[in-house]
Amino acid sequence: MADETLRVVTLHRTSLGQYEVHNARGGTMTIGVGDGADFTPVELLLAALGGCTGADVDFITSKRAEPDSFTVHVTADKVRDETGGNRLINLAVELRATFPEGAAGDAAREMLPRAARMSHDRLCTVSRTIELGTPVDTRTGHAPAD
Repeated sequence: MADETLRVVTLHRTSLGQYEVHNARGGTMTIGVGDGADFTPVELLLAALGGCTGADVDFITSKRAEPDSFTVHVTADKVRDETGGNRLINLAVELRATFPEGAAGDAAREMLPRAARMSHDRLCTVSRTIELGTPVDTRTGHAPAD
């Protein structure tokens, strides 16, 4: 990428409510509106939140000990607010990790709460963006010619 701060994904409609998502590195996935097995946009937001937090905590704690298990559980309630719009409330990220017995595992267990705070307070771009409330510029344009 020419601009190291720019992040881009492009969605192409494959059918009503179904899209193929592409990133700049060649990754592709499909998303939908909940009719099938594809992730919905809300589920992707929850996955992004959990993935960002989980990766931060995993990198920090795994320097001390490789986990025996590591799971991130993300929940939220989708509600219609007082303005009539949809939004998520009660966002929660739960980290469930077990580490081996011994000094290295003890160090990882001890670091786990601190790593979670570090991710929340300064490292995870997704949670910080959600909490700080970044404006979204939604605009229309012409489809590129094929």
